[in-house]
Amino acid sequence: MKQPLEDIKVLDLSRVFAGPAGSMILGDLGADVIRIEHPDGTDSMRDWGPFVNEESTYFLAANRNKRSVTLNLKEEKGKELFRKLVENADVILENFKTGTMDRMGLGYEEVKKINDKIIYCSVTGYGQTGPMNEEPGFDPVIQAISGVMDVTGRADGEATRVGIPIVDILTSNYVAISILAAIRMRDFTKVGQHIDLSLLDVQMSNMANIASSYLNVGQISKRVGNAHNNVVPYEVFQCADDPIMLSAGNDRLFERFCQLIGKSEWADDEKYKTNAARKENEKELIPQIIEIMKTKTATEWLELLSEYKIPAGKVNTIEEAIQHPQVEARETVEKMVHPVAGEVKMVRSPMRFSGLNITSRHAPPVLGEHTESFFKEELGLDDEELKELSDNGVIRFGNTGVFSN
Repeated sequence: MKQPLEDIKVLDLSRVFAGPAGSMILGDLGADVIRIEHPDGTDSMRDWGPFVNEESTYFLAANRNKRSVTLNLKEEKGKELFRKLVENADVILENFKTGTMDRMGLGYEEVKKINDKIIYCSVTGYGQTGPMNEEPGFDPVIQAISGVMDVTGRADGEATRVGIPIVDILTSNYVAISILAAIRMRDFTKVGQHIDLSLLDVQMSNMANIASSYLNVGQISKRVGNAHNNVVPYEVFQCADDPIMLSAGNDRLFERFCQLIGKSEWADDEKYKTNAARKENEKELIPQIIEIMKTKTATEWLELLSEYKIPAGKVNTIEEAIQHPQVEARETVEKMVHPVAGEVKMVRSPMRFSGLNITSRHAPPVLGEHTESFFKEELGLDDEELKELSDNGVIRFGNTGVFSN
């Protein structure tokens, strides 16, 4: 089956999570994504455990459907080879600090002289402009600066980072969206462009209602634990055994909830009738709900809540989440054969189409796995030329091919 991006070639110079996870989305959609890594393997994500046969499970999470090629861009010969690759590429993705690629002579202005159709996506912590444009950007630091950390955690506790690299994950989505938009724009203009994507910009845009509340009415939202700054009841409640998340997010749902728990009079009480009233009287309402929720097990409550069509779910561990019947029914987990780690499991792409089958064609590659085959196919280099490049530290071979280590 044809894939939507099967004619798109991506030279992926990015490291760690935001860039690689973004290019993985493009790879899932059929793009030929070539990870270009330093021969010494300077992507720190490869060093983060836990490991399967010395292969990082962290790295596995963001790098399927790619080929790995080593190339030392600090060497002039490496730059020369990269420029040749640019001639037939569609996209360059990089997340070096601002100015690094320019200093190597491989910035957008230079590259577009070789290929004016190139789409050049730069992912940095703070963007190409502004007083912090050359500062390194790390997910938890961006969480702190953006304000998301200040609104995360218990009301009486310290500011807390989100338990996953949320800024990197959100940025990876914008990497894919931005590149897809630029590809579509190129259909009209016949030329590429430079995409300036900042982790801080992304996280600020995702402050959503928190930002809107401040910008429009001056409300500075604060930590409320598992509750909500604007909606009641909308939080975690402890049952007789396990906690559940309950989201009676509007007046209609609250009315049904009142019926379920035998408190129909609350739905007509002026103190609780509307969400605004419930928010105002939250300190009186929530303790009463807490006591009621303790009277049944999580399973009992969830069955009732489902019957009344009130959104709720058990607070699962990752093991319970993976084994959830809905997750299993959607075949969310897939198996792939990795050349070193053996059989590995990954969470599939969430994209489901009626007329398109998103497949995982390649397991996440080991460092330099495709160096030999790639340069032979793409640039026509022979064994002697490849060996010379390897001897001079320009490339390094992976675990396949005649020059494998």
